[in-house]
Amino acid sequence: MTNNKSSEFSQKQQEIANYSRILSHPARIAIIQLLAEEKEIRTGNISDYLPLSRTTVSRHIKELRSAGLIQGTIEGLKIHYCLDIEKLQEMRSSLNAFLDNSIDDFTCSC
Repeated sequence: MTNNKSSEFSQKQQEIANYSRILSHPARIAIIQLLAEEKEIRTGNISDYLPLSRTTVSRHIKELRSAGLIQGTIEGLKIHYCLDIEKLQEMRSSLNAFLDNSIDDFTCSC
């Protein structure tokens, strides 16, 4: 039995936590950076750029897709992946607002 109380936190807190979870693995960050540089990559070619197997890359792609940060279009047996700029901008806005609200006018008294 799990004691999951995430529903007791605000929607915004859950959103920030989800973005943080998605960005918590360096492979997913590397994939986002790679897609930002290359603009579009075929599914099998991503592992050519990273020190990971195709299976591992595929798992990370699945996480990024489910979060909506990347999108893919099918062409034959290959999938072409690219960034979802609108979703990334939404994530950046949420993370910036969270950090701005957390550290603006903050003075540590310890």
